[in-house]
Amino acid sequence: MKKLFRNGLSVLALSVAIASCSSSDDSNNEGGNGIGDNGKIGGLITKGQTLTLEKNKEYKLDSKLVVEDGGLLVIQEGAKIIGTGGTSAYIAVSQGAKINVQGTSTNPVVMTSAEKTRGSWGGLVILGKAPINLESKTAQSEVADLTYGGDIADDNSGSIKYLRIEYAGANFSSEKEFNGLSMFGVGSGTVIEYVQAHEGSDDGFEWFGGTVSAKYLVSTNNEDDQFDWTQGWSGQNNENWYAKRTEGNRGIEADNNGDNNLATPYSNPKIKNITLLGTVEGKEAQALKLREGTKGQLENVYVDSWSVGADIQHDQTITNVNNGELLVNGIEFGPNVEVKYKGTKSDKTSVDVSKAIVEKANNGAGNKDKAPEWTKGWTVGLE
Repeated sequence: MKKLFRNGLSVLALSVAIASCSSSDDSNNEGGNGIGDNGKIGGLITKGQTLTLEKNKEYKLDSKLVVEDGGLLVIQEGAKIIGTGGTSAYIAVSQGAKINVQGTSTNPVVMTSAEKTRGSWGGLVILGKAPINLESKTAQSEVADLTYGGDIADDNSGSIKYLRIEYAGANFSSEKEFNGLSMFGVGSGTVIEYVQAHEGSDDGFEWFGGTVSAKYLVSTNNEDDQFDWTQGWSGQNNENWYAKRTEGNRGIEADNNGDNNLATPYSNPKIKNITLLGTVEGKEAQALKLREGTKGQLENVYVDSWSVGADIQHDQTITNVNNGELLVNGIEFGPNVEVKYKGTKSDKTSVDVSKAIVEKANNGAGNKDKAPEWTKGWTVGLE
């Protein structure tokens, strides 16, 4: 698809043009107002440019939409983006760019697919300048092939509130897949609140390093993990995560670095108020899989219907347990958890990890095994 904007237009002209466009615009735009035929979006939002997707309008995405350094994507409440085209259709917010999602509890922004099947389109990818623990300070993302990482811990990629991402997760291969929301080196200046990832073909949410925190997350029936972190993610103010799945893998998969479990900065988030609901079927039906050197402090966790409540693996992770740097402080195991917790060294031998587990009755994300009040009005699939 053509680029969204003519280079000769001023920022003011762009703002006026974008505000006037709608999904019913059938004219053949050359890019002046950012919307193509029949509300189709795609291409580049470049430095100094803003694309606004209007309230309660519908847009079509069958190619990539990339917000470049200095660009801004604004999505007003009730806007609906319908993605088709597998791996070719995704939204990426590059380093130095910003996204502003303005959904509400009664009128969320929705990114979905007409096919209503997992992996119908890519997903939302955000890339920041916060630290990662790979060999180099920066890297290229496994999807979208954009740079992420750096040394700006409080980097700001914008604000996302009341967003639902559905049927995402298109995959190039078994090792290279989109998630619902992928966060690569995203900084703590970014706001992520009230986001649902629903029926994706890979993870619901995944953090690749960075320092961003997220609150009020819902992950439902994603085919791999509901939440996943790696590469030194260290968000410190996470709270209220709710996951429910009838098929798929783990509730949370937590890694530091698979190639070097001692890599710094360590994955070391703080998260409070978590509910993870699953089914005992499947070889990877663990509520918490904590491995590859991750640290972390989890507080008030309710889990039910898993073959294993907490599965802690690898020598460096066990060291973190013994040092008090990996702790689940207050976990309630529901009646359908077959094994509460277990530990395994890198050589596959068993080890006691009871020091990591403090059992305590709690409400998890707010309502034990029932949907919390804060999910009402903007989510799907929780009945």
